[in-house]
Amino acid sequence: MYRLADVMPRRYRFLVLLAAFSGLRWGELAGLRVRDIDRKKMCVRVWRKVAQMKDGELVVGPTKSAAGVRTVALPQFLDEDLAEHLPEFAEAGPDGLLFTGKHGGVLRRGNFHRETDWVRTVVKAGLPAGFHFHDLRHTGNQMAAEAGATTRELMQRMGQSTVRAAMIYQHATSVRDRQIADELNARVEQLRGGERR
Repeated sequence: MYRLADVMPRRYRFLVLLAAFSGLRWGELAGLRVRDIDRKKMCVRVWRKVAQMKDGELVVGPTKSAAGVRTVALPQFLDEDLAEHLPEFAEAGPDGLLFTGKHGGVLRRGNFHRETDWVRTVVKAGLPAGFHFHDLRHTGNQMAAEAGATTRELMQRMGQSTVRAAMIYQHATSVRDRQIADELNARVEQLRGGERR
């Protein structure tokens, strides 16, 4: 995800990283205020979303479900990018929007895609053509599953009230399967080494 963040306009670098490493939805990211990020605890509190209606009107409202109201822990390494983002691109004050469009105000998906030249930029970053912003959420959830998150933990991070969505990421992946096999190998080799002495 850093390759994608590196080729984004600077205004959107932290947006891409936060999407990838938190698994938040577009509307949840667009609704974040500065006070929703706790730099001491490195977490983000999600309690609202921005939805764009068919007529273009932006509506700020509650999350998709009650499970959507949550606090998501963030990797510590994001703090450096957050520290650069806040003074330059977030609105002033704790109630200011964390992410804004180029001309200020709530971030709109269409403007974001145009300003970032998304379709070409994702390919430039080495991602497959057709990679959508929502795929960053999938990436974040897959990384959390590979890091060992349980179904319940994935449900909480994702803001899901049912097991079904979280189970998608619980299926064994080749990466995680290889890690398990390597760990088994190391343990057996350690035991066998002790027996040979």
